Amino acid sequence: MNRREFIKASAGASLYPFLNSCEQQVRWEKEAFIKTKRSQVAILAAEQYGSSLRDTIRRGIQMFRLELNGKRVLLKPNLVEFDPKGAINTHPAVIEAAVDAFKTLGAREVIVAEGPGHRRDNEYLLTASGLYDVFKEHHIRYVDLNTDDVRLTKLKSSFTHFHQLYLPETLYNADLLVSMPKLKTHHWAGVTLSLKNMFGVVPGSVYGWPKNALHWAGIVGSILDINSSLPLPRFAIVDGIVGMEGNGPLQGQEKKSGVLIFGDDLVAVDATAARLMKIEPRK
Repeated sequence: MNRREFIKASAGASLYPFLNSCEQQVRWEKEAFIKTKRSQVAILAAEQYGSSLRDTIRRGIQMFRLELNGKRVLLKPNLVEFDPKGAINTHPAVIEAAVDAFKTLGAREVIVAEGPGHRRDNEYLLTASGLYDVFKEHHIRYVDLNTDDVRLTKLKSSFTHFHQLYLPETLYNADLLVSMPKLKTHHWAGVTLSLKNMFGVVPGSVYGWPKNALHWAGIVGSILDINSSLPLPRFAIVDGIVGMEGNGPLQGQEKKSGVLIFGDDLVAVDATAARLMKIEPRK
């Protein structure tokens, strides 16, 4: 190698680390975020928690032509803390109506499951909310995701330091996961809707209360990593009949919007719901 060749080779070697560092890091697997050709979101009027909810929710589900015959559907409401005024948790009437709607539309089984982030005593939370009586009357199976059997799951994105998460076995035994959040603001995340609601599938028995490990890893990154790695299709029904604004998700003020929001693209659902709250989704 002569002097000219040596200088040329040395220059190329010194530039390689710089050029390599300029390459954008791929932080997710392509199949983890599959974008539909055109996302659709339905907003239906629902002024109160009454008997008409069943027809409204059934109509909202039918708009998306979901294949439900013989399927096991897992409803994931937002149950956080005792809620005497109905502004914190997904309202029991919405959950009951959703169970009825999915069964009417052909689902083989409808299960309700949640891993509350604050209240560890699920029996107290269900009894105080009125859900215990609803589940007993309609023979609805409820699963505490905080204490469910778990399966180690490789993450399909890397927005936190986690490479894998323990997820409840119940997720793997269902055909469709329905996120049913309350329409609320959140003092850290901005909003807490169908994507943030998935914090509740991460077991507190493994990651602590109120899902401390996820908060320490970063709320936004945790939302992305959880949702990219869930092992089944998702749908969303947002309870916006009475929501919360201000210092949510627990200490805000009631806000009546009189709507239910439906969609099979959770990002589009949350963006639409945020706009209804006059919050810019990109923020």
